Amino acid sequence: MRITTLSILLATVCLAGGFTQLSADEPVKIKVLIIDGQSDAHDWKGTTLVFKDIYEKTGRFVVDVATTPAPRQDMSGFKPDFAKYDVIVMNFTNYTGDRWPKETDDAFEKFVREGGGLVIYHGANNAFREWKEFNEMIGVGGWGGRNESDGPYLYVKDGEIVRDTSPGPGGHHGPQVEFVVKTYTPDHPIMKRLPEAFLHCKDELYCKMRGPAKNVTILATALSKTNEGGTGYDEPMLLAMDYGKGRVFQTMLGHAVEQCKCVGFQTTLLRGTEWAATNEVTIPCPDDYPTADKTSVRP
Repeated sequence: MRITTLSILLATVCLAGGFTQLSADEPVKIKVLIIDGQSDAHDWKGTTLVFKDIYEKTGRFVVDVATTPAPRQDMSGFKPDFAKYDVIVMNFTNYTGDRWPKETDDAFEKFVREGGGLVIYHGANNAFREWKEFNEMIGVGGWGGRNESDGPYLYVKDGEIVRDTSPGPGGHHGPQVEFVVKTYTPDHPIMKRLPEAFLHCKDELYCKMRGPAKNVTILATALSKTNEGGTGYDEPMLLAMDYGKGRVFQTMLGHAVEQCKCVGFQTTLLRGTEWAATNEVTIPCPDDYPTADKTSVRP
């Protein structure tokens, strides 16, 4: 059963160490399915454990995990029951694995199109270049052979959104650096009442992301500096998309377990997931949220 409205008032209070729930009644739980597996370059096992912990500590989410078969193994039996969940979280960090069965693709499309939530985490936007509907869902992606035939580059220049049709590959980042994540759409539920900017810990700053870029709201950006191997533009870091009746949240942040310790990353992930599932946000801004000039991480 998907959650479309909050039927029970969720009262929360934010403590310096994290999110603590205070409620006389048991709140409606958001049912999360994390899909992982088949990455050749990232510790998806580690990040799945971190995600599960982040979600469940709030008391707002219950989490299951579906792991694809190993590379080059039989994928025909990979058929999660998406309809059991409110939101799917794609933990495909640099996914270069095998394609799902068509039946699974169709069920996934139906789930999102009919109102299911979807969260695209970091390298999940590398996946499935040839799957048209998946690319419509995620807005923009990178790597996997993407080029101008897959859609325009999406970035912000002088405060204005640019859809750049120049030829070239999709997906790039320089060395890991600290960078400031700046809110671009402050009135969106995910960003509302969050500070204007936070300093993110050393991470890959994705740039040159391209794709259909339809029904996209850029929530936050980061300056991709040319002296750090970047483009010189404000590149999208957090995105919100509509796909049919479904809502999609994409975060470019969080290369590995260390980067997922950033309180800014965790807060926007939680709020983005809640929004994708319910179209509302109740997760508060914690007291230990990073400032524009100081990072904040949790053990």
